[in-house]
Amino acid sequence: MIFDYIFMRYAFAAVILIAIMTPFIGNVIVLKRMSSIGDALSHMGLAGIAIGVFAGVNPVMTAVVVSVFAAVAMEFFRSAFKRYSEISIAVIMSAGLGFAAVFSGLAEDSAGFNSYLFGSVLLVTLPEIIVLSVLTAIVILFNIIFYKYFMHITFDEESAKLSGIKTRLLNICFNILTAVVVSVSIKTVGVLLISSLIILPVACAMQVSRSYRSNLINSVIFALLFTTAGLTLSFYADLRPSGTIALTGLAILIILIISNVTRKRNR
Repeated sequence: MIFDYIFMRYAFAAVILIAIMTPFIGNVIVLKRMSSIGDALSHMGLAGIAIGVFAGVNPVMTAVVVSVFAAVAMEFFRSAFKRYSEISIAVIMSAGLGFAAVFSGLAEDSAGFNSYLFGSVLLVTLPEIIVLSVLTAIVILFNIIFYKYFMHITFDEESAKLSGIKTRLLNICFNILTAVVVSVSIKTVGVLLISSLIILPVACAMQVSRSYRSNLINSVIFALLFTTAGLTLSFYADLRPSGTIALTGLAILIILIISNVTRKRNR
């Protein structure tokens, strides 16, 4: 049985925690039409890991530091290009790719660096699960406290600013939280999957939801569905977990889109 193995129990605990917290980040990002933020910060996280491997220090810690710096810088660039806010994402992504390429080439342990591309969910430890648990609680609490503010900012940032909401400060705090979530999750699910877990559940939820709150709840449900289903499938089919989870989410999204298109045509 799948749960006879302790590493699978730890793996399920890790992906469930990540599946719960990433939609809270993704719901704001997607509805603000800035879906590439996850990609940009994951690339900066990868750069941080490359720096950590090169310097011989904890790669996750350097990933967090570099990503948080990038999150603040992103808001700076976003303010500089108010009409073209997507430029900030492209700049950060370019910087991340550049630093990752340079420092991974200088690092002696290139195999250790490459392992972060796809993650190592089957090697997750109890301390890492505890860290993920604390981070999940922080993400949920942050979203509960600032729920109304982020709902306002998401749909009309200018109106939110005029109503007295400190949009720039909240955006910086949100970007920093996103950076920490991405960086901490990279070791478990990998750079290539974390951005998928931020975007795909929200994309699936948008096919069946009619409000901001229902979209958030459905995003968490979909994330739990395809992370647990993908991990189970990867175990029995002997496939790489991160890729299987991403493809499971993509398959569910395609099914939902086809179902919606068919239903509309039959009306």
